Amino acid sequence: MLIVALPAATGAYIAARAAGRRLRPWSAVWGISGLALLVVPALRDAGWPTFLALVSALALGSLALHGSRSWLGVFLGSLGLFTSVFASVGWGVRGVRERMSGSRGRFGVVFRSAAVAVVLLIVFGALFASADAAFADLLGNLTPDVSVGDSPWRIFLGALGLVGALAAAYTAAAPVRWDRATVRPGKARGRLEWALPLVVLNLLFAAFLAIQLTVLLGGYDKVMAETDLSYSEYARQGFWQLLWATVLTLGVIALALRWAPRGGARDRKLVRGVLGTLCLLTLVVVASALRRMDLYVDAYGLTRLRISVAAVELWLGVVLVLIMAAGVFGPRLLPRAVAASAAVGVLAFGLASPDGLIAEQNVQRYRNDHSIDIDYLKGLSADAVPALATLPEPLRSCALADIQRALRVSDEPWYATSWGEKRARDILGDWDPGYRALECRGLGSGDNGDERGSGSGNNGDEHGSGADDPYDPY
Repeated sequence: MLIVALPAATGAYIAARAAGRRLRPWSAVWGISGLALLVVPALRDAGWPTFLALVSALALGSLALHGSRSWLGVFLGSLGLFTSVFASVGWGVRGVRERMSGSRGRFGVVFRSAAVAVVLLIVFGALFASADAAFADLLGNLTPDVSVGDSPWRIFLGALGLVGALAAAYTAAAPVRWDRATVRPGKARGRLEWALPLVVLNLLFAAFLAIQLTVLLGGYDKVMAETDLSYSEYARQGFWQLLWATVLTLGVIALALRWAPRGGARDRKLVRGVLGTLCLLTLVVVASALRRMDLYVDAYGLTRLRISVAAVELWLGVVLVLIMAAGVFGPRLLPRAVAASAAVGVLAFGLASPDGLIAEQNVQRYRNDHSIDIDYLKGLSADAVPALATLPEPLRSCALADIQRALRVSDEPWYATSWGEKRARDILGDWDPGYRALECRGLGSGDNGDERGSGSGNNGDEHGSGADDPYDPY
């Protein structure tokens, strides 16, 4: 994807310059960020951060071509490249026709001459090859070996890449001005009507956080004794609710800004004070949710779902900080700042190698309390090999057998092989798990104290049982 994106970006830049457009700073930011995101597939073998990086890179590339600023413009601009696909094909065909006719007819002459030469070579080459075995052998050595195999798929991908490059160049030359699509502001409400529900919400947030502070100072043991909850149940019970509370709060802030009173300086101070307080309290909720996830991971281990939602919660906290900054410095850059923070988050998530982090955390957890879920870990990608290779036998063979088998049957070309896959090959080499892989049955659920989620030495009732974890498949 990176190899394809570089010439496509160059073509878009040339088309934009030919149309009289100048490269603006934010367009450069979006374009460079999109290309940087395409480094993730080159480094990581895991498919899920790769897919996230590809989708984000496409959105940023589209945004770079359109150069939108408003909330609606940034949203539509990130999808606007698809609206140029059909128009770009006709644009490309017209360009080819112009260069094959008129004063530039030499391109048509070259094309027609080359086509006739190829036909003559095929016809007479076949005749001479059938007439003389030595010439047939020479011609066979000079002719590339072309097999059908996956050729139709490659032709389709080539056509898709060509259309995508045409769409990028066409959009760069004639972008749609999505900023012109505006949403009328909502009807301004009176101060009491607008502020009362939000003040009540702030008081509710403050009461909840006061309880959280009491729990922090009094210790979790006291809370678990009073609520009859285990250590892991307390962690699991709170995170998902707090995550949704954060998401809903952002929706409340958006609606509150739409209907905020707009009478003058006093109204602006009221809006900033009430919403600023709500953002600050929600930031503490974010911190509480992340702490719950930390307890949850300590009890059950790290998984793809858990690291993903924790990353989302962390990004939502960044969005809240940006909203608070916009209340002080003005909202003009807020839409682009939020989009940029999302791009940075996706890039950091991919570069951090989530599968590698999952393997490292679970291996360390095994060293601490001999608790590990081999059935889950063996489904990770080659990015997890460096950490899983440090496990003792037979856990090492059980965790790596499927990955090694997949690497052996893989015949991907160099441009489709990630650095994570290459590193895994270097670590595993010609290693064969052999008979040790036959000892895997039951290791992830009870052998030698390796019970999922029940750390030996940590009082099983404190951490709970993995069998009670409704999110265990993730």
